[in-house]
Amino acid sequence: MRQYRVTHAALVGIGIAVILAACLASQDWWDRHFLPIFALRRETLVGAEQTVRVLMALAGAALALVLARPIAGMLSRATLAGTLRILLALLLAVGASEVLLRARPPHPHDADSLQLEPRREPDPRLGWVFVPARSIVAMEAGRRISYSFDAAGHRVSSPEATVDPERPSVLFTGESIIVGFGLDWQNTIPAQVSALLGMQSVNMAVSDYSNDQSYLRLAAELPGFRQPAAVVTLFMPSLFDRNLLDNRPRLDQGLMWLPPAQPWRLMQLFRWLIPYRSSAAIERSIRETRETLRALVDLARSRGAQPLIVVPQFGPESATDEMLRRRILDEAKLPYVQVTLDPSWHLPGDRHPDERGATAIAAVVANRLHRPPP
Repeated sequence: MRQYRVTHAALVGIGIAVILAACLASQDWWDRHFLPIFALRRETLVGAEQTVRVLMALAGAALALVLARPIAGMLSRATLAGTLRILLALLLAVGASEVLLRARPPHPHDADSLQLEPRREPDPRLGWVFVPARSIVAMEAGRRISYSFDAAGHRVSSPEATVDPERPSVLFTGESIIVGFGLDWQNTIPAQVSALLGMQSVNMAVSDYSNDQSYLRLAAELPGFRQPAAVVTLFMPSLFDRNLLDNRPRLDQGLMWLPPAQPWRLMQLFRWLIPYRSSAAIERSIRETRETLRALVDLARSRGAQPLIVVPQFGPESATDEMLRRRILDEAKLPYVQVTLDPSWHLPGDRHPDERGATAIAAVVANRLHRPPP
């Protein structure tokens, strides 16, 4: 009977603790530990967080008021042999799940499969790059989009097009927004900037890249261009979470290159499902992202190229978006331009900028490069 009472009291205490956690987890707490997600509108994310709080409170109440007694009775009658059998079954289930996930991992980098079009292939230093010398037509947001890549994996206008490293060029590095996901070549940001400035644009962006990967690719390719006039990269608070992922090549403090970590697949899946970030991890990534972007700016200037960081923003900034922008860009005095986009200027069913969004970004970038700040 004493064991039953102790177990029942412990379960009631756990239920009350869960209720208190749901009440104390204010929106400010969620904003500090669950970073913006590019694919989701803030309203959707906040709604999901509030739903979780309600479910936590209901689960805690159910445990404390309804389930504590039957569970305590069951546990008080449990034998050592029965407990060991349950623990063994759990260990076997975890082991089998880990083996299955290692044999058929969902995705290698918490992003889209490399086999989705336009296809990418593994790269030992950068993580992945576009398959070079390839042209395809893919269905994106309900439309047929043509993608062509040259022998270096740069997106180009057609299968016959080539990048001339001898010509004055604006070099673009970044991820799928710079690549021009869901847009034909002439509507992409690099192509429109090229038309506005009358200068060759080189699109070396690759889908799903972090800021570290974008810098690494620029550092590898910049020496091959004779007359780099400008270097443009992208920073977006809603993509900042990628910089915290350790299952891709990344830069540690001092720009030390680190290979992808190999954590347990189950833990990797759990972290993807529940993307909680500690304050210490976020603070560390802010410092490292600032260092990476500063290195990119310095690298561009060392070759006489004008650096520019473009910051697209759909609608008003949230408090978290503003904090990340100020901590990373303003505090380091990095050259950037913010482009506020109409919230409706995105692809159907997708958060990537549509033609209107890309045109707005390209116009601001071209204007800033044409008339650099004093």
